[in-house]
Amino acid sequence: MSRSIVSPDDQKVTFVELFFDLVFVFSVTQVVGLLHDGVTWRAVGEAVLVFWLVWWGWTQFTWALNAADTTHPRVEVATLIATGVAFFLAVGVPSAFHGYSRWFAGTYVAVRVLGLLVYDWVAWVDPTQRAAVRLFSAVSLSGLVAVLIGGFAGGAAQYAWWGLAIVLDVVAAGIGGRAEGWNLHPEHFAERHGLFVIIALGESLIVAATGLTEGPWPGTVIAAAILAVAVTGTFWWSYFTRAKVDLDHALESVDGVDRSRLARDAFSIVHFPVLCGVVAYAASVEEILAHPVDVLPVAGRVLLGSAVLLFVGGLAAALWRAGIRVAAVRRWVPVLTAIGVVAIPAPGLASLAIVLGGMLLLAFGEGGGAPDTHLGTQEA
Repeated sequence: MSRSIVSPDDQKVTFVELFFDLVFVFSVTQVVGLLHDGVTWRAVGEAVLVFWLVWWGWTQFTWALNAADTTHPRVEVATLIATGVAFFLAVGVPSAFHGYSRWFAGTYVAVRVLGLLVYDWVAWVDPTQRAAVRLFSAVSLSGLVAVLIGGFAGGAAQYAWWGLAIVLDVVAAGIGGRAEGWNLHPEHFAERHGLFVIIALGESLIVAATGLTEGPWPGTVIAAAILAVAVTGTFWWSYFTRAKVDLDHALESVDGVDRSRLARDAFSIVHFPVLCGVVAYAASVEEILAHPVDVLPVAGRVLLGSAVLLFVGGLAAALWRAGIRVAAVRRWVPVLTAIGVVAIPAPGLASLAIVLGGMLLLAFGEGGGAPDTHLGTQEA
């Protein structure tokens, strides 16, 4: 009797999935590199466009592996192939708008198609799930075509086509989320997203370490690195000690199409700005470590303030979507912290200290542990 390829009810994250995640999160470092030469509207726009495509390729494959038995040899082989393609996708990130747009577009579409094929393969035995997957796949084709057209067109048209691809991806997610039969395993799904966040936060520390290893270690640079590590730790605390606990509980508390919609909204979509916050923070740290006692330029202060708003505010949005009461300290502290960072023309060291103070206030004010009271999940 042939072995089933469908995931068991107690599906756990496997080493092949972690390997896949590590290669994909390498793209986070590559996206940070797009902001290396300065924070301009064009650089930020390119970073957002490229990072969305990277993120959407990962999240679609994550849905597929949630439905598959990832210890099955065929699934492992398919995931390893996708990991190899994702490596070349990440390599192409820095030049996605500068000479290698076709390369990036081709590898991106290849990862997406592999994910859809795995999902269709897994869903074959369940007519309801198969219908849901094929509906999503059919609607997703328009976004893939838009990415290919943009990659081959280049220039200003590339921005327009890839921007359209993002819109089409969200539309596909909206239509696909209405279908029954996704049969999501909440514990596995939430754990995969948590692993992506923690690896991305680790990548921000690698940026700090790189800044230290590229030159001498004066006291100001060491102080900036200590602050950068401390802030990263508070980001970890903000996500894992309270928000993740609440989100995991919320996902496990609903069933059927409500679970699929919540997973789509709070994880697949709203986690994107959360991770954009990590990218913005890593780019800010890179700038501060290079000039720790210089007054941080306005663009740099805006980027650092945005990192706090995107990370903490994105989590607040995910909690709200899950029907969880968002503590006042989570609503106001990041806003006030970001305002303070942007409004005060201070050296990078001082700006990092302001962020650390705000994040510590959030940590002590919100606490951690047991899930909060639910207000009822929001409708899609």
